[in-house]
Amino acid sequence: MKVLLVEDDTALAQALGEAFVEAGLLWEHAANGEAADYMVRVEAYDAVILDLGLPDGDGTRWLAAWREDDIDLPVLVLTARERWSDKAAGFSAGADDYVTKPFETAEVLFRLRALVRRSHGHAHPILKLGELALDTHTGSVTLAGRPITLTAQESRLLAYLLHAAPRIVTRTELAEHVYDRDHEPDSNVIDVQISRLRRKLGNQRIETLRGQGYRLVALEETP
Repeated sequence: MKVLLVEDDTALAQALGEAFVEAGLLWEHAANGEAADYMVRVEAYDAVILDLGLPDGDGTRWLAAWREDDIDLPVLVLTARERWSDKAAGFSAGADDYVTKPFETAEVLFRLRALVRRSHGHAHPILKLGELALDTHTGSVTLAGRPITLTAQESRLLAYLLHAAPRIVTRTELAEHVYDRDHEPDSNVIDVQISRLRRKLGNQRIETLRGQGYRLVALEETP
């Protein structure tokens, strides 16, 4: 999961960013609305965390513009404003959820993961495909009830494929959503990591569709 954090408080942004990294998420930072607007329009993100009190205008201004232009990625509003009228303005502009400051970092992570899950059509926090299961809260992966140990990069790769399943995911999409912008891989790196996942999950569980990308599939349950 790749998140854009729009927050002008540098210390708060850094603290949240450290929590994201610890939770296995990728994140990028925009300190004002103009920078966020540019990044949302040229980069791929799974969600945006948006402060309303930005130095170059109210965050709802930018949010409303994104929705007007059919940019439909999930947006979690993060702000010190507690009045219902402010919350209503955020929701009216197109926010999906709302957290007020001060907050528990764990709550932000729970709400963020739920928004991304639901944007892919998943209501339950545990994603399942056949015998494969991912707990989106803890990041733990099991296969036929047995825990599977994955690297951080393998976990992000599998999580994205599971969220998207049974849809085909292109290499470009994986590069945009699973890898850091400053370390985007070539196709060979993705192939190598897909091969490592296959060794841990079973060769038939990830399909390669030539010229299209990859698809995670459910195999028949073992008796």
